[in-house]
Amino acid sequence: MIKLFVGGFPLNITELELVMLVSPHGEVNTIKIVRDKKTGKCKGYAFLEMTDKEGADRAMEALDGTFLGDRQLSVKITIDKPVPVKKPSFKSNNSYSSSPASYVKVGRPGEDTKKKRPRKQF
Repeated sequence: MIKLFVGGFPLNITELELVMLVSPHGEVNTIKIVRDKKTGKCKGYAFLEMTDKEGADRAMEALDGTFLGDRQLSVKITIDKPVPVKKPSFKSNNSYSSSPASYVKVGRPGEDTKKKRPRKQF
């Protein structure tokens, strides 16, 4: 699968209209128009997955820089970057549990026992 970035189109365009614009150049597998999370309004760009690189190249050559209404299209092949692995975050500021510290007896039977603070459970 090859992913295309399509930007600069009118904000009222639908997924179907965008697919109809690109599909003469190659087969479109999926489409995602990017929208504002709060309002749901189109942000003016989308990502399309095409089945083959040749179709994506043809779409980019034919549509990049052309006008759709009064807006100029930008069509580029995107390269997926690997998603960074998130490291577990540890709380700082020495924030321990809100309960007061309790002591637990630790030791073997028959020996003098020592009292130690329990470790904080994560």
